[in-house]
Amino acid sequence: MATVLTPVSDLTEPEALAELTALADEIAAHDIRYHQQDDPTISDADYDALKRRNAEIEARFPHLVRDNSPSLRVGAARAEQFAPVTHGVPMLSLDNAFSDADAIEFDARVRRFLKLDEPVSYTAEPKIDGLSCSIRYENGVLVQAATRGDGRVGEDVTANVRTVTEIPKRLSGTGFPDVIEIRGEVYLGHAEFAALNAAAEAAGQKTYANPRNAAAGSLRQIDPKITAARPLRFFAYAWGLISAPFAETQWAALRKLREWGFQVTPQSECVKGPEGLLAAYAKMEQARPHLGFDIDGVVYKVDRLDWQARLGFVSRAPRWGVARKFPAEQARTVLEAIDIQVGRTGAMTPVARLTPVTVGGVVVTNATLHNADEIARLDVRIGDTVILQRAGDVIPQILAVVPEERPADAQPYDFPHACPCPLHTEVVRETTASGAETVVRRCSGEFACPFQKLAHLRHFVSRRAFDIEGLGEKQLTLFTERGWLSSPADIFRLHEKRAELLETERFGETSVTNLLANIEARRTISLDRFIYGLGVRHVGETTAVVMARGYGTVEALLEAMDKVAARDPEAVEELDALDQIGGAVIEAAAAFFAEDHNRAMVQDLKAQLQVQPAEQPKTDTAVAGKTVVFTGALERMTRDEAKAQAERLGAKVSGSVSKKTDIVVAGPGAGSKLKTAAELGIQVMTEDEWIALVGG
Repeated sequence: MATVLTPVSDLTEPEALAELTALADEIAAHDIRYHQQDDPTISDADYDALKRRNAEIEARFPHLVRDNSPSLRVGAARAEQFAPVTHGVPMLSLDNAFSDADAIEFDARVRRFLKLDEPVSYTAEPKIDGLSCSIRYENGVLVQAATRGDGRVGEDVTANVRTVTEIPKRLSGTGFPDVIEIRGEVYLGHAEFAALNAAAEAAGQKTYANPRNAAAGSLRQIDPKITAARPLRFFAYAWGLISAPFAETQWAALRKLREWGFQVTPQSECVKGPEGLLAAYAKMEQARPHLGFDIDGVVYKVDRLDWQARLGFVSRAPRWGVARKFPAEQARTVLEAIDIQVGRTGAMTPVARLTPVTVGGVVVTNATLHNADEIARLDVRIGDTVILQRAGDVIPQILAVVPEERPADAQPYDFPHACPCPLHTEVVRETTASGAETVVRRCSGEFACPFQKLAHLRHFVSRRAFDIEGLGEKQLTLFTERGWLSSPADIFRLHEKRAELLETERFGETSVTNLLANIEARRTISLDRFIYGLGVRHVGETTAVVMARGYGTVEALLEAMDKVAARDPEAVEELDALDQIGGAVIEAAAAFFAEDHNRAMVQDLKAQLQVQPAEQPKTDTAVAGKTVVFTGALERMTRDEAKAQAERLGAKVSGSVSKKTDIVVAGPGAGSKLKTAAELGIQVMTEDEWIALVGG
């Protein structure tokens, strides 16, 4: 990644905590964009780098592991428009390998764990870039299908899956268990993807960035007729819950899946030892351009299923398998211009405008340059020939300049000192709490900046903020362009525009009535959602809850924030004393409330609302004041539900076990935390015992 990061070994504990907080929020946002919205905004490689950074910091500071740590979850929660389906066996993800050395070490770990001297046999299967799906069969008949979701609870897409011709409605052959969950990948071939995008463009509809997004968007349609019209395909490669064993090896299981009527990747093969792993990878990399569908690596799995059972799982991934990722594809093109994009928080991101070039089957015209420091590091100039990489086949980035092809008149790029918005607001370089400069340059205009205004409004109406259904990107853009929206408070004045709304294309009586009703329903809002909706940098959902409970009422909060903005020592100390609040939040809050237009915006919004006082944790329960850690699989509630329940009852939920822990609630698959609890003599209970303790 372009940003110069402090080595993990050099991080102080406050720096580590701040970075883990930011990483948790950033990775969660990317998970939602990828798994729920089918619209990722960073490459797989950049996402993997964020996850690795998070894991490295947690390994050095295990006591700082957060309850919302990315290392404790898979995917993202299901979208609300689909009914929930609890997987019979969790759909966990695989750890990644990125080099020959990683693959060799994977084999060595397997042999060490199994205490083997003999070579281990593996299946090597192409890693299909599609949407994971679990399909339940009872007595050979398809009865239910679900997406991965968060790994434990997915989305019910049964009606849509029934329209995919490569998924059998009834299993063929014999020997299948009475109950079996077949797992695989729903995908689109290159030819089908091109035809789908061409038809969408001709109809003036949204096109998809790549086949994975198109497949995911097609399967997750509310109307199965739309899914049926899409040429979706399916490869089977695994299974979840089974009522009886049906094979002794992964390779034999793949043959069974084929006999039962499923498509199985013909490129899969059974190999032996580390040499076999490396040879299979090289063969798959060579075949990749000719497959007719997207793969982004090779999956290695220990072939013997009894050895898989012995190896088991660690955290959220199996020990018996790993995904070996391909390096990103590259190409050469010419950088024609550099534009500046301004995000919700004012961060200014330079974007390279490129002579169109096809990379990995996709026409690329833009690439991120990350920040001013990255431009300087690359010494990239307008007119340069550049080496382009589509890491993970999503967001392209420039790797290097070809200096021998540089035009004689090319000049170094001068990063703008004013925002490109009509106000030309001053650009400032962000600093850390210690005063050190970061790579981020921001427009200081906040809501006064037109570029930030729309992004702020999108955040304000988002599901975890004010959650106003019917106000999406298109509606917010339209209403802003018409001058109806310039701040969040204007949303609550949209009822004054009812007549104009009814005259607007695609706004009928029912849709307008529903929209205005949804807005009115949010006039009463909890204090934590109010805080989160303001969009203050570094104030995520968890921080918003902490601030809400700390100040109690909106009046007390705003009075305190005015004092923080004025750098009142007592007010700053009071904010700093709140749990999980550090220098980054204090600086961001002070900067936000120091701006006159921000304070005016907040007061205008407050006048439109009834902000409910924060619900305070109880003090008269069996777990009030205790620190609780949940580990392993919870079967009667989700991890979020368990956390919320514990906090309502006055407990503090931690992500790691320490001497301060009072209770560890352990479900199936509990690992090192259970061992640590035993070593420290901490009370351990099952999920049922916990529910009995707290009264259901």
